Amino acid sequence: MFKGPRINEKIRVPEVRLIGPDGTQMGIFQTRDAIAKAKEMGYDLVEVSPNARPPVCKILDWGKYRYEQSKKEREGRKKQAVIHIKEIQLRPSTGEHDVMIKLAHAQKFLEEGDKVKITIKFKGREIAHPEHGFEMVERALKELEGKGVVEQRPLRDGKTISAVIAPLKKKQA
Repeated sequence: MFKGPRINEKIRVPEVRLIGPDGTQMGIFQTRDAIAKAKEMGYDLVEVSPNARPPVCKILDWGKYRYEQSKKEREGRKKQAVIHIKEIQLRPSTGEHDVMIKLAHAQKFLEEGDKVKITIKFKGREIAHPEHGFEMVERALKELEGKGVVEQRPLRDGKTISAVIAPLKKKQA
């Protein structure tokens, strides 16, 4: 399927409202006459508003128009904020010091603007006491309380318990 505006012979309506290369309204023309006028000026006829009655077409350089559109699209993508989810994995038997180191990493991730997923993985018979996992997650959430907002409360899914913390919004200056 063809994407984007129709140009020249692809415009299949009997008449169009024509806009010149400098942006001035030229009036309503038969489509074939509008295409001839555009070719005469060395440009293309591009349908800019197909839903209008009659459709609005503009005389312009198609290659330049396409380049500018892709440039605008790239600029729009640059301004989008990319949020990554970093995962901190723990086990119920993880030592106190190791947990504190992992939470320090989580704090750093939150400060950098990334979301943090805290996952407690159970192996073997550890799953018989899921309350230990929930206690670990709750303690981790308490440690990171001022650094982020809990986006997903601790949830048990099979042999794992996980929670997601989002960073605090940056204050606008």
